[in-house]
Amino acid sequence: MVLKIIRNVLGYGIAAVDKLTRPAAMARSPEQQAQVNAQTANMTLYQFKACPFCIKARRAIHKLGLNIQTVDAMNDAQARNELQQMGGKVQVPCLRIQEEGQDDIWMYESGDIIQYLQKKFG
Repeated sequence: MVLKIIRNVLGYGIAAVDKLTRPAAMARSPEQQAQVNAQTANMTLYQFKACPFCIKARRAIHKLGLNIQTVDAMNDAQARNELQQMGGKVQVPCLRIQEEGQDDIWMYESGDIIQYLQKKFG
């Protein structure tokens, strides 16, 4: 119980610092941004609000100027169930990539997610 309280206080503290120190998003022309938005329309980041690794992934998403939907797998039972049943485990962050005609990709690990996004959109 005490560890959970400490973890939450630290996590929300890190989230607050992130909001205050977040760098500007990558600038693109309106046409380029529309193209990027179309490519990210079928991506979803499953995350916990105060998870340091999720904050790291969200920070990279912001920095790259990506419009990726986020869902709270801690407080949203449906999102948590999707993560468990379709992704295979409740671990965050997890980037779900849906492409027409293909199986969904469930990408775990903040480093892998950031590397993928930087390679594709950086």
